[in-house]
Amino acid sequence: MRAMKVTTDSEATTAIRDAGFMREALRLAEQAAQAGEVPVGAVVVKEGQIVGRGSNAPISKHDPTAHAEIAAMRDAAQRLGNYRLVDCELFVTLEPCVMCVGAMFHARIARVVFGARDPKTGAAGSVLDLFAETNLNHHATVKGGVQAEECGKMLSDFFALRRMQQKATQ
Repeated sequence: MRAMKVTTDSEATTAIRDAGFMREALRLAEQAAQAGEVPVGAVVVKEGQIVGRGSNAPISKHDPTAHAEIAAMRDAAQRLGNYRLVDCELFVTLEPCVMCVGAMFHARIARVVFGARDPKTGAAGSVLDLFAETNLNHHATVKGGVQAEECGKMLSDFFALRRMQQKATQ
């Protein structure tokens, strides 16, 4: 006999809330895709309100640090007037990379929620798990897989289109 997981009202409310913020991150990812960037979007949330938004822009900005998470944290820091984003949550459509996790640690992000896993550069469990590294001085709670299918499909569709365009120019 299998054990059944009972979902509490609090867990259900959190799941609905997380999905809502991930939808906004997906909207920002779509904007990135329309600009020819890898479709990743992110939002920073404090006390239930979005205080920072970002989408991928390393190609257009000629900036390897212009990831969605970094842009969202920069926006939030400016709006809040503090580089420390204590008690903030970050929602991102793709599992963050090492650079972005490092920035989250420095900003003191309390919670990270991501959509699709990144089997090539993911630093929240796929390739590395920096959040589990006890030698680091800050830790955040992490939840992966929120709207993973939709997040992953957006990325897959983007790269399929890219490959098709490359074949057409050859």
